[in-house]
Amino acid sequence: MTQFNTDLRTRLVRVYGQVQGVGYRQACIDEATARGITGWVRNRMDGSVEAALQGQAEALDRICEWLVDGTHAALVDRLEVQELPLPVARFDEFKLAATL
Repeated sequence: MTQFNTDLRTRLVRVYGQVQGVGYRQACIDEATARGITGWVRNRMDGSVEAALQGQAEALDRICEWLVDGTHAALVDRLEVQELPLPVARFDEFKLAATL
């Protein structure tokens, strides 16, 4: 039987506003990596940025707060956060994903 780390949380986040072309994704990668969060971030064709974030609940809360501020050049209008139920595949790193 497979064991799941029940302390590990996964959130799917969409960030709306002026978040493309301002270094937002790279800043997200840097911030997530510094906080020990794994997953991915990508641009969406509608102009939003989407991220899958995996880590401890407290670290996820802090990065979601950071995502609202983002980079100095970003203007975030709103953040949508969806908690994904277990089981979820475990991510090994935080990386850039292809635009969808």
